[in-house]
Amino acid sequence: MPTTKQVSVFLENKPGRLANVLSALARDKVNITALSVMDSHEHSVLRIVVNDVARTAQVLGALNAPYAQSEVLVVELRNQPGALAHVCELLGAEHINIEYAYCSSGGRNGKTVGVFKVSNTDKAMKVLSGPLDVNGRRRMQTRTLRDKRSYTMPKPGANSR
Repeated sequence: MPTTKQVSVFLENKPGRLANVLSALARDKVNITALSVMDSHEHSVLRIVVNDVARTAQVLGALNAPYAQSEVLVVELRNQPGALAHVCELLGAEHINIEYAYCSSGGRNGKTVGVFKVSNTDKAMKVLSGPLDVNGRRRMQTRTLRDKRSYTMPKPGANSR
C-alpha cells in the first residue's frame, strides 16, 4: 500500500473559491484522485490527492492560494459494506489513531480508494499489508485495546499475593 502527498488548500469560504481552484487544476491537466472539503465559518480546507503534486503546487502558487502538503496512506478497498470499518478496526487494534479519512470511488476494478492520515504511517503500512484470511481480509491481531484499568496502580498498603 502506497503513501502519497496530499495537498491541503486553505480557501476563503465564499462562493466560487472552490470552483476557481478546481478549474485552474483542470486547465493544467491535474487529475484529482480523491477530494474532501471541510468548512468553518470563515475558511474551508480542500484536501486533495492528485496525479502531479509539483504541477498542483505551481497552479496554487499562481493563484496565491495558501497550501500545505502532508503524507497520507492510500488504501484500496473493496466496494462493499464493512470494508472501511475493517481497516479502521485493524488500525485501532494496533493503537494507531486515524486523524482523518476520506474516500473516492476512483479505484481500479470497481474498488474504492481510502485516504488516511494516521498517527504512525510506518506502523499502519505494516498492519495493513499483513496476511489475508480466507475471505481476503487482513487478519486482526488478538491484542486487545487498552483501557483505564490497565494504567491504575494498586493502592498503598493493599495486600499483594
